Amino acid sequence: MSSWLGCLSFCAAAAPQDAPPPDWSQGVFMEVFVRGYQDSDGDGIGDLRGLTRRLDYLQRLGVTGLWLMPITRSADHDHGYAITDFRGIEPDYGSQADFDELLRQAHRRGIGVVMDYILNHSAREHPNFQDSLRHPQSPYRDWYVWQDPAPVDLKDWDIWGHTPWYADPDQAQAGARYFATFGPHMPDFNLRNPAVIDYHRDSLRFWLDRGLDGFRLDAVPHLIENSARDWNDQPESRALTAEYTRLIRSYPGRFTVCEATASPTAYASPEVCGSAFDFGLEKLILGAVRGEAEALAPLARHFETTPLNMATMLANHDIFAGARVWDQLGGDEARYRLAAATYLLLPGIPFLYYGEEIGMAGIEGPGDVPLRAPMSWSADARGFTQGRPFRAVSPNAATHNAQAQARDPASLLNHYRALIGLRRAQPALKRGDYVQAFQDGSVIGFQRRAEGQTLLVLINYGMQAWQGLPAGISADQRLRPLLRSAAQARLAAARHRRPAALLRTDQLRLPPQSFAVYSLQ
Repeated sequence: MSSWLGCLSFCAAAAPQDAPPPDWSQGVFMEVFVRGYQDSDGDGIGDLRGLTRRLDYLQRLGVTGLWLMPITRSADHDHGYAITDFRGIEPDYGSQADFDELLRQAHRRGIGVVMDYILNHSAREHPNFQDSLRHPQSPYRDWYVWQDPAPVDLKDWDIWGHTPWYADPDQAQAGARYFATFGPHMPDFNLRNPAVIDYHRDSLRFWLDRGLDGFRLDAVPHLIENSARDWNDQPESRALTAEYTRLIRSYPGRFTVCEATASPTAYASPEVCGSAFDFGLEKLILGAVRGEAEALAPLARHFETTPLNMATMLANHDIFAGARVWDQLGGDEARYRLAAATYLLLPGIPFLYYGEEIGMAGIEGPGDVPLRAPMSWSADARGFTQGRPFRAVSPNAATHNAQAQARDPASLLNHYRALIGLRRAQPALKRGDYVQAFQDGSVIGFQRRAEGQTLLVLINYGMQAWQGLPAGISADQRLRPLLRSAAQARLAAARHRRPAALLRTDQLRLPPQSFAVYSLQ
């Protein structure tokens, strides 16, 4: 430990060589479960070399950010959140050299890389916790939250239906309890202990000094608990998150996004994290595309009061955020396309979840397993591995895979490419304001404005065609079409022998389940 507490805490930060473009973090991200992405050595487990081989695919898709679920050594040998070594690569995934090569190759393609960092807890198998477990006088005892005897208010504690205080299963210390928000296999660090704070600070620097472009900080509202009543989103947790964010920002061009299920907009503030996942928006979007009328007005008004730097998504690796989009929408591809268009045209920093862009379905299994199948590169498992995959492939891999969709101009994959390409090309979509939002029946619309450019976005979630005058648009306004859904393009082709360069507002018509993006002239 002492070897880390000197230079690393005070060495000057430097930008990595071959850094991604300065605006890389304003683009679209892809969240990747490395175990499930691409196997390079035939053992049936995805790895860093396999991911590196797929960077060209990600570049063609248009993503400029890559979020890696945990890649450090873990005790769970699956999701990776039970960390045993915060500075070592999980052997299943490769080596530090493989990680460095991934960074180099990603940067050459204009892609920044962030990874999960778990501040709140370690694995039960972490050497420091094991030492604290065996020896009450261990210097690491105060690295974790121990009480001996057990807390008198033990029965008052309830976190998601369970009591978070656990006894040593070996009964060596029968009266002692340790605190573990996420279950006995992941004991909480004592983040009031300066030594623990420094340990994380130095671990963050370890990865930043290797050229990592930032972090997704996990479960930040749970860093510090004050009582059985005051255990979530305490002021001390926000302050500590802000401290770590300042460290990360001391390195040029770095990016931080936080997972904060409690008060996400507060954590997204520049003073705390800078961005946080906009939990709840995905439910409004998916509700709208399913035809739930009560979702439309809140969706249209959402970014009138929500910071524009939020991280947006349709689904991720946690089942609490929802099943795979394909499953949530019952395989309805028209609705799927509208959902993708909605969050890629709204403000925020979009985060795709691997396989989302091809309509990958979930698999059978408990908990989060359905969300974490091998990527459907081909119609069978051979696109992922030449061996036996660690888990079953998606049940719709035969029809929804990257290989087949890359060849089909009308595929869901190419729908995503078109939307991401438009977002990258238009400053108003990438970083513009959100104004003139309206809802009219099953239609929402809004304008995005930046750098003298104004774009109009219209989305019809209903089963009836729509015609009207959008909010903030004059009757004589001229519009230039930039992107239209297939249904809207067919209508335009039927009404004009050749695509109109400019439209009048009285020509605005949206077919059922369609969208359109226009530039105001």
